[in-house]
Amino acid sequence: MKTLATILILTMTLSMNAQNHVQPTVEVSGEGTVTVVPDEATVTVRVENTGSDAATVKQENDRTISNVFAFLKKMKIEDKNVKSEYIRLSKNYEYNTKTYNYAANQSISIQLKDLKKYEELMNGLLQTGINRIDNVSFSSSKVKDLESQARKKAVENAKMKATEYASVLGQSIGKAVRISEFNQVNTPQPLMYKSSAMREGDSAGQTMAPGEMEISMTVNVSFILN
Repeated sequence: MKTLATILILTMTLSMNAQNHVQPTVEVSGEGTVTVVPDEATVTVRVENTGSDAATVKQENDRTISNVFAFLKKMKIEDKNVKSEYIRLSKNYEYNTKTYNYAANQSISIQLKDLKKYEELMNGLLQTGINRIDNVSFSSSKVKDLESQARKKAVENAKMKATEYASVLGQSIGKAVRISEFNQVNTPQPLMYKSSAMREGDSAGQTMAPGEMEISMTVNVSFILN
């Protein structure tokens, strides 16, 4: 019994000492940002038709959609980069005329891998008969590599901050004991304008500028404080 009591006391003492010995740390956040000119775009277009006969409205919509797909094949855009976002046929009541009409809608998103073909794509889509351009968003094919660069910059920034804090106190930092991150990709919106060539009637003039993308990473790091 005496031996057991001694073991219990020793265990409790070690446990209390461990609880009382809190390793001092310094916790900081680090930011890293890289910029890149987008080299890809996703264009979302819509085809809409309305009328009093559901079958006719749907046929008109399908005819235009067929033209869109044929044009995209002609441009050699791969099937995996073309997606039907939704297909709808709805019946609507007109209170003024007390009649029903039908609306057919289909939305298609197209991922363009070569921005040099942007003008050709947009002009061709309009000629197919689409009547809505819902969105144009720009992106980069190198986003994974850029995220890695931003992440490294964020960790370096966190280490620099922790070192500065510790040096003011006459101390130094040790190994990192905890790290977490979140990322933010700032996607530019299309800036639409007409160049001087367009104003003079040249349809091949510039109509968009993709700008720059900012890819940012923020990390929270805890370093041992020596």
